[in-house]
Amino acid sequence: MNIETIKETVDFLKQKGFQNPEIGIVLGTGLGQLVQHINIEREVDYSDIPNFPVSTVEFHSGKLIFGTLENKKVVVMQGRFHLYEGYSLQDVTFPIRILKALGIQKLLISNAAGAINLSFKKGDLMLIDDHINLQGGSPLAFKNVSDFGERFTDMCEPYDVGMKKTMVKIANEQNIILHKGVYAAVVGPQLESKAEYRYLKIIGADAVGMSTVPEVIVANHLSLPVIAVSVLTDECNPDYLKPVNIAEIIACAGQAEPKMITLFRGLIKL
Repeated sequence: MNIETIKETVDFLKQKGFQNPEIGIVLGTGLGQLVQHINIEREVDYSDIPNFPVSTVEFHSGKLIFGTLENKKVVVMQGRFHLYEGYSLQDVTFPIRILKALGIQKLLISNAAGAINLSFKKGDLMLIDDHINLQGGSPLAFKNVSDFGERFTDMCEPYDVGMKKTMVKIANEQNIILHKGVYAAVVGPQLESKAEYRYLKIIGADAVGMSTVPEVIVANHLSLPVIAVSVLTDECNPDYLKPVNIAEIIACAGQAEPKMITLFRGLIKL
């Protein structure tokens, strides 16, 4: 990765009208409805953006969208990238570096995740309070990383404390169940075995998914305040495990998404 590559991509997007966004948003699996609330000014397919990866997952649409939401300029990743698609961690997080270079001051991330904590129910939301990186690498493990920020990035508080407090307040005001918990990021794409679910519970995970942590690490590397919310789409009870239906997971994410949109809009408005 080099600064010239980032400059080329940023220059292209600025020429397309992506000017001075304040907020960056990453939409996870089955979580595309937020776009319907945005006054869209520009949108570009990932495949048309220089140096951008292209999403290979059928339910990730692969567009970068620019517009206005709650009187703020936002740039939205509709579809994200995953290690399980064959990308490197640098590829997966390249868009976060681009959003920061475009000028965003805050990053909001969503994902669909499985509930390890069995007091959390399918369709609930979880505010990620901390995470466990089980993806076997770091998006900061490349030679010239110090060209972009501190190599030994501190992760004692990876999720912005102020935004977390605000989101809890909004959830309480709107009567939305918002758990707080630890998100474990695995590689995938296979789902977890019963033994793996037990292991995740033992090490302190409340939810498990295949994304988000690389983006959060890079946001911290860039001193970019970040917050993340999981939509819990299935309950991962190893004693009563049944085969996973991906279509049902997508449908559950879609049904729970309006609550997430309410939280994100409330946070952006302030």
